Amino acid sequence: MSLTRRVSTSLPQVIGFANRSFKSLRFPGQSLDSSSSPVLTHGIHVFQCPDAVGIVAKLSDCIASKGGNILGADVFVPENKRVFYSRSQFIFDPVKWPREQMDEDFNNLSKMFNAMRSVVRVPDQDPKYKIAVLASKQDHCLVDLLHGWQDGRLPVDITCVISNHDRGSNTHVIRFLERHGIPYHYLRTTKENKREGDILELVPNTDFLVLARYMQILSGNFLRSYGKDVINIHHGLLPSFKGGNPSRQIVLAGF
Repeated sequence: MSLTRRVSTSLPQVIGFANRSFKSLRFPGQSLDSSSSPVLTHGIHVFQCPDAVGIVAKLSDCIASKGGNILGADVFVPENKRVFYSRSQFIFDPVKWPREQMDEDFNNLSKMFNAMRSVVRVPDQDPKYKIAVLASKQDHCLVDLLHGWQDGRLPVDITCVISNHDRGSNTHVIRFLERHGIPYHYLRTTKENKREGDILELVPNTDFLVLARYMQILSGNFLRSYGKDVINIHHGLLPSFKGGNPSRQIVLAGF
């Protein structure tokens, strides 16, 4: 596996989920029916530190020295500042690399490079993130997220779905949520009242929010009050093309 060092003009999205199950993976050369074959577990490491020579080498060595194998890695260094970002996915034998030792090893790496952020996740072992989902009228992003959660591709606990669109009781989304015991909250919004205070009251114990094509722009006050990450599943991510129909806005702007 090769690591590609990329320079980006924007900050990367460094939060991600495991989308494959590695419970049945075994080391090359070992029989699948061997009772002694180690079962490999999937890990994710996110890193942010001042840019320096040798970070990728030390990161790779940290994993490989414990018998782990990197499956994929994204590395970014923004042009406007000397900050190194990376997100690595790897597999390892939890017998050879216990969770407590893994935390210690990545903590030592963090100290070595004066990291501002170093987060390691083992989805099969760690508590699931608690999230709330915000949606509007269009269902496709919300439905895809819910089905990914149902299939086990998104290892999270969905605490509730909040929407500014009133869905009927006999709709696919509502029936799905009721079957799985996920609360649905309809909060009617207006230009004068975005119901941000009501949203905050519903999400105090979440780890982050997911906007599944939520067609409202959250205010700075809301983001400061919430104080945690917000992920936007929407193709209008460019700040100059907010709201609905960002593709049309881009074309009309001559891009």
